[in-house]
Amino acid sequence: MAGRRHPAIPPLLLLLVLVGIIFEAQGSGYLSGFRLRSRLQRDRQMRNVRPNIILILTDDQDIELGSMQSMNKTRHIMEKGGTHFSNAFSTTPMCCPSRSSILTGKYVHNHHTYTNNENCSSPSWQAHHEPHTFAVHLNNSGYRTAFFGKYLNEYNGSYVPPGWKEWVALVKNSRFYNYTLCRNGVREKHSSDYPKDYLTDIITNNSISYFRMSKRIYPHRPVLMVLSHVAPHGPEDSAPQYSTAFPNASQHITPSYNYAPNPDKHWILRYTGPMKPVHMQFTNMLQRRRMQTLLSVDDSVQKVYNMLVETGELDNTYLIYTSDHGYHIGQFGLVKGKSMPYEFDIRVPFYIRGPNVEQGATNPHIVLNIDLAPTMLEMAGVDIPAEMDGKSFLKLLATDRPMNRFQLNRKGKTWRDSFLVERGKPPHKRADGKEMAQEENFLPKYQRVKDVCQKAEYQTSCQQPGQKWQCVEDPTGKLRLYKCKGMAGLFAPRMQALMASSPSTMSVSSNFDDCNCGDAGFKTSVLKKKRLLNKKKIKSSKAVTRKRWARSVSFELDGDLYAVDLEEGYRPLGSGNSNWTRDRWRGVGIVDDSEEFSGMGVVAKPTTRDKLTPPAALKVTYRCSILMNDTVKCDGGLYKSLQAWKDHKLHIEHEIETLQTKIKNLREVKGHLKKVRPEECQCNTPSYLLKNKEAYLLDVEQMHSLRMPSKQKTQWLQKEQKRRKKLRKFLKRLQNNDTCSMPGLTCFTHDNHHWQTAPFWTMGPFCACTSANNNTYWCLRTINDTHNFLFCEFATGFMEYFDLSTDPYQLINAVSTLDRNALNSMHQQLMGLRSCKGHKQCNPEKGGKERSHLSEYRGQIWEGWVG
Repeated sequence: MAGRRHPAIPPLLLLLVLVGIIFEAQGSGYLSGFRLRSRLQRDRQMRNVRPNIILILTDDQDIELGSMQSMNKTRHIMEKGGTHFSNAFSTTPMCCPSRSSILTGKYVHNHHTYTNNENCSSPSWQAHHEPHTFAVHLNNSGYRTAFFGKYLNEYNGSYVPPGWKEWVALVKNSRFYNYTLCRNGVREKHSSDYPKDYLTDIITNNSISYFRMSKRIYPHRPVLMVLSHVAPHGPEDSAPQYSTAFPNASQHITPSYNYAPNPDKHWILRYTGPMKPVHMQFTNMLQRRRMQTLLSVDDSVQKVYNMLVETGELDNTYLIYTSDHGYHIGQFGLVKGKSMPYEFDIRVPFYIRGPNVEQGATNPHIVLNIDLAPTMLEMAGVDIPAEMDGKSFLKLLATDRPMNRFQLNRKGKTWRDSFLVERGKPPHKRADGKEMAQEENFLPKYQRVKDVCQKAEYQTSCQQPGQKWQCVEDPTGKLRLYKCKGMAGLFAPRMQALMASSPSTMSVSSNFDDCNCGDAGFKTSVLKKKRLLNKKKIKSSKAVTRKRWARSVSFELDGDLYAVDLEEGYRPLGSGNSNWTRDRWRGVGIVDDSEEFSGMGVVAKPTTRDKLTPPAALKVTYRCSILMNDTVKCDGGLYKSLQAWKDHKLHIEHEIETLQTKIKNLREVKGHLKKVRPEECQCNTPSYLLKNKEAYLLDVEQMHSLRMPSKQKTQWLQKEQKRRKKLRKFLKRLQNNDTCSMPGLTCFTHDNHHWQTAPFWTMGPFCACTSANNNTYWCLRTINDTHNFLFCEFATGFMEYFDLSTDPYQLINAVSTLDRNALNSMHQQLMGLRSCKGHKQCNPEKGGKERSHLSEYRGQIWEGWVG
């Protein structure tokens, strides 16, 4: 056995075995490499299958007035297939500020779009905030981004904002027909043909086509789409097939409907009273038309849902439905509108469905419009910028996230229970850095007019000598000041002055009675200079061949009453009046000579040297005159030629604007003269002249040294542009005989021609004033297990507090029931939110010492209040 020998292994067989081992090793290496590549491919594939995001945004859609009751398809798709956030809010109940917050994830005080005009799509917005919207971040991360519909109220269609690969945006504000789109930089006009132009259907069809095309060409790239519908914003034009729907719509009639007057609320609600019957009829029609427009949006949601099902992308798509803010229709007597801090204006519908979103659930956590941007970034796996004020609510939606077994007894971070509602411009700051409170806006101008009208001199109809103003009660029962435009009002002041003085009493020295000096030579030399100057003026005036006249105008802008004595600014200058001017200069003396060109008063041509009689007609322009019976008569050409009528009207508007500028400059000079008023007249003629000459030269040097800086000049130009814009609007209202205005309030008119689609309004014109551009406020809204309140501070210093647990419709302002500690606590919290920046400051998570500190205040504030 020991000697048995094993057979030798042939070298060839050994070689084959070694080669097999080598090949096996190589094969295993190939397989491992294949597995590595397949794993990378799977990871890459997982990265490319990031979820699609579709945001459907409506305009002015409420949740409190029952608008969602008209959208059965949307509720079926979004409620049963997703989650409804029952406490969703807009931080600013106005279109452009809210949309700017949605795009940037910031509060209004951080993106500075305060109103629908102030900084809305302005160069500053385009330079500082538009490059940082959620679209830019998602586009940079590989998303195919597309926008369809209304963008910002003042967007002019001249450019495509950064971050959007497909851009089909509405130019300016909401319309359903006769609008202009900016399609990838090219303007596209639409008319009023429903199949081709109805904007809701255009948005739907374009977005579906883009999504299908993107998935066909780039199947692994995720898509972000925003469908920004204009419904149910005005003019509330529904699709023809829905024009007969909801004949008895009454969802808007809530307990706060026509709840007026409201003496305990802020100044607008203290002034606006109950609605008239025509207003109530209008609210019913408005609610019906708004719900009709939403039926097309309801169809749009269903079409988008069906498209996701057909393309197989439903389970990998987040679908979000919400509005930019709420709306009111008759609440507190306000006929229609938004911009109020109450529930009907700040609450919005909010639904979401998608991967890992619980179906058929209602989530009570507070979500805001500023949360949309950070949430969509987290959905896409993109880092959220620290400067965004909102928070991602994605963690509130997850249903399959496992819980760490070591953290069962550890409390998670609490979600926010308070947020800021802000509206309007921030107050100006004084030199010491403190905020300047707004003047109480409870119609101070009107109150002053009412006080002035108590005087006897204003209660007669332009009958007293020298009376320039009269008080007239308008059809609404309000007192207004009007300029005396009749012949008595025009001629009385000047006629009284001229009649009281005869040529014999108007001596050469009559202008210098205040200074009784005996130096006649000085006065004569001054008079000679003035006569020479006036002769030069008269001589130069002969070259003017066209006579220019203007009449007086009184008007009201932003609660201020303006009086413009246009008839005092110009007189007829020409050869026809030269003899009268020379006679007047010789007979009356220097007093009339200076008045000839000073723009003060109306001159009547004398028939004799000692008597004055008013003319038969006052020539206002070179083609029109005012007769003694207060009627206007123009030459026949204006009544026959449309071009002549247009030219003359344009000439009058130019004259008015020119005189407005002249009056403004004269007021500035007058204010300057008040500041530099010299001492009483001295009789030492040479020293007096020398001293005043030196003072005058010094003032001129000071004025040149204090030239307006460029920044102040820019501000002045902006104010001047706004003033001219207001004047143009006023002239347009005059042209259209539009008398719908109230001091300090924003008004609107409505007539039978306002709506161009059925159902039509047939109850005639009416006026309603329901809002104001300067209604600035900041509010603290809190909802948690024990508290549910709204606390507001207005720029006027007025405060409101509503306990929504016991007063859900905010009928009673209960601020008087709070003690000083309560007000101080809420004020401090509100001030912190007003200046917050970034999600850490704007969403303070209360816990530990901070929560116990607040509970001390709340114990005193909410004593006896059961949440």
